[in-house]
Amino acid sequence: MRMKGVRSLREMTRLLDADPRLRKLCLIKPNEAAYPRSVLSRFTRKVGENNLINIIEEKVVKLMQQNGAKEVDAVFDASFIKAWSTRDPLDNQRGYSDIEARVGRAGRTSGLGYKLHLSIDSATMLPLTCTFASASQNEQKHALNLLEKTKLILKRSAARLRSVIADSQYSDGKLRNAVDKTVIPYRANQKRNVEGLLRVDKKFRTYGSEEQKRECHKRPHIEAVYSFLKTQYSLAINKVRGVTNIARFC
Repeated sequence: MRMKGVRSLREMTRLLDADPRLRKLCLIKPNEAAYPRSVLSRFTRKVGENNLINIIEEKVVKLMQQNGAKEVDAVFDASFIKAWSTRDPLDNQRGYSDIEARVGRAGRTSGLGYKLHLSIDSATMLPLTCTFASASQNEQKHALNLLEKTKLILKRSAARLRSVIADSQYSDGKLRNAVDKTVIPYRANQKRNVEGLLRVDKKFRTYGSEEQKRECHKRPHIEAVYSFLKTQYSLAINKVRGVTNIARFC
């Protein structure tokens, strides 16, 4: 459904009746009836968010082991996911039909929705782990949780976390103390007039040591991953409500 941009289970059932490639992929025999919409709907509910995450993490661990990665530079970033709802007329900061959605930063503007916090391997651009939250919550609030989940994945893969690369939204003392090396620009209101610290201005010009600049230039890799997920795997098409359903959808 994500790869073909299918928006609903009803549309998916029609494709399963007509597309022989999809039938083969879903292990449907030539003379067998395709899965009805009720079966597809029950399957996603029965599997649940936690089981889906376990399945994905197991695949990530196997891919990491196949790549033979020993040290990993993890890149953190968050991306806005638009809610399938309008704003509540009585409370402009939350959703009407999706009561868990909140208004938050969406690029250079604001929007109603959620945030996907993602961690990737900068070398292979492989997503390692993720977490979900309403759009109103700042990246700092979920940085340590994302870090712990990343460390667990790498530990299962027999790899070591060498550094964390992120933008200034993740500039937090607790995160810096929890990692041996961080490549995170300080915000404008943090440690002013201190030379040698990594900073990025409004025009995306980078200031700091040459090593810091080289490491910081790995951060756009996660932007490419988000672009791929939104354009090729329909991440931008959201027709579910609630953070649990959003997690299962993504």
